[in-house]
Amino acid sequence: MPEVIFNGPDGRLEGRYHHSNEPNAPIALVLHPHPQQGGTMNNRVVFEVYQTFVKKGFSTLRFNFRGVGRSQGEYDEGMGELSDAASALDWMQSTNPDASQCWVSGFSFGAWICMQLLMRRPEIDSFVALSPPADEYDFAFLAPCPASGLFVHGVNDSMVPGDSVQALAKKLEAQRKIKVDLRLLDGANHFFHNKVEELTDNVNDYLEKQMQAIEAARQNN
Repeated sequence: MPEVIFNGPDGRLEGRYHHSNEPNAPIALVLHPHPQQGGTMNNRVVFEVYQTFVKKGFSTLRFNFRGVGRSQGEYDEGMGELSDAASALDWMQSTNPDASQCWVSGFSFGAWICMQLLMRRPEIDSFVALSPPADEYDFAFLAPCPASGLFVHGVNDSMVPGDSVQALAKKLEAQRKIKVDLRLLDGANHFFHNKVEELTDNVNDYLEKQMQAIEAARQNN
């Protein structure tokens, strides 16, 4: 996991990057929780999901948003963090110009940024949103949602009501050709304490199924 430093819109950004040895490997970007609530790229959920992508053969990047760790700049209410994520994806694509697929993932606040990035970048094939804060942030921008993806939410999440996540998934699924795989983990809280292995098992299972589906759809077009 070599350290990388790349240019963001408000200064240098610090990341950890794994480059796959596979030709035309898919790429994945993993985004961390709220910078003002202790979120960093070294969050355990972020790290384990990053590792899940790596084990599936992805070239994978996680990084610190502006003002976190050695990343320059200051917290910017989500607007700047979205620009940081776009810069991170730019860096990934310049490093992997022949990537076969492009995925984005985010945890909590990072899931909100992840879904906004999805709207900006039509080349993104799928997403993995963990504990998406559907009650705290407005997800109305997902109209229409451009890609199918995975939601994972803890049944015991006391920070984000499950009803709000289920309602968001249902709203997105009502759109043409969009499938949201909503997985509710029994006994899991917002941070997936003691449930991280179950979380990554679900992410791994989704990656296996969706990667094959994306490739098959391309071959049929």
